[in-house]
Amino acid sequence: MIIGIPRETCPGESRVSLVPQNVSALVKKGRSIIIESGAGTAAGHTDQAYEEAGATIADRKQVFEKSDIIIQVQTPGLNQKTGESDLADLSSDKVLVGMMDPLANPEFAKTLADKKVTGIAMELIPRITRAQAMDVLSSNAMIAGYKAVLIGASELPSMFPMNMTAAGTLKPARVFIMGVGVAGLQACATAKRLGGVVEAYDVRPAAREQILSVGAKPVELNIQAEDTESSGGYAKEQSAEFIKAQQAAMADVLAQQDVVITTAAVPGKKSPILVTAEMVKSMKPGAVIIDLAAEKGGNCELTQLGEVVIENGVKIIGPNNLTATVPTHASQMYGKNIENLLDLLITEDGKLNLDFEDEIIRETVVANAGDVTNARMRELLGMEALPVPETSNDEAADS
Repeated sequence: MIIGIPRETCPGESRVSLVPQNVSALVKKGRSIIIESGAGTAAGHTDQAYEEAGATIADRKQVFEKSDIIIQVQTPGLNQKTGESDLADLSSDKVLVGMMDPLANPEFAKTLADKKVTGIAMELIPRITRAQAMDVLSSNAMIAGYKAVLIGASELPSMFPMNMTAAGTLKPARVFIMGVGVAGLQACATAKRLGGVVEAYDVRPAAREQILSVGAKPVELNIQAEDTESSGGYAKEQSAEFIKAQQAAMADVLAQQDVVITTAAVPGKKSPILVTAEMVKSMKPGAVIIDLAAEKGGNCELTQLGEVVIENGVKIIGPNNLTATVPTHASQMYGKNIENLLDLLITEDGKLNLDFEDEIIRETVVANAGDVTNARMRELLGMEALPVPETSNDEAADS
């Protein structure tokens, strides 16, 4: 079983899917690794480091030809700018592992099925205890939350911490985090460490304790929502009436802030608008909004992906692929997530084991053996549900 690591080609993508530490661990388990020359350079890892870890250095064509399993950060399903050539190089019976944006682009699962390529989408790792060590979305979100605060501190025309000087007292920056999943909690903690006065809001009642745990103050709005959290721990999409009431209640809170970081996203759907253009007008000149939901349309009505918009003196930043701006640690975390998944996928004797009774495999494999095997993908594509395997009488009795 040969594992191949091609260099990432999407503009701005500086991560690599396995770092030398992962390669060393996999080689010790009997795996063979082939990696494209220069694949780890942007993340701080030389070809020599990979060779010393036990990998073979090759060109891109060799990686795609010789590998049984190809691992990418951005597969062609997500990398629609330069991924077409990779898709052409994927021959049948290969296994492709990486981020595919499957809920927004389910057609990619059908494309892989038509090519008889097995596709495993890292974004679909279920949020269960056993899969935490494979949870790419949490790894990405932690880094994005941290980096968003640094951007806010850099762009704000004042300092974060309070300082008492001979020239007078400098007031601390007020920082407001909207949405406290993994990214939001990391943003709270980072802003607190920098000395900001940090407040946070989330629609989920359970978030109050989490906000307090990182030293921030919960903001409570006098509005009611029902069924706020999905089984995976994400905030559920709310009604238009709730969002309108939320916006009205939030306007006064935003007017007091120096830095606002928005993180609200609904998997596979456009991000909800939490900050309207009218709300921006009420904010302080010099205030900064960092919209971590920019890639899915943005939480601020004025956000433009990859751009900085200035409105009434307020700076609105819509970062694109923020995780890739911290490539060394982002690659380390992604690589460990992949390494743990490979331990599940490959048996001790080096054989691929796609056990669809395992929830992790069942939920992440989007295509296999020429068919779309994932129930969520089939539903999004308008395909009939696959038949449930019949249970024998003996099996029924045992259960």
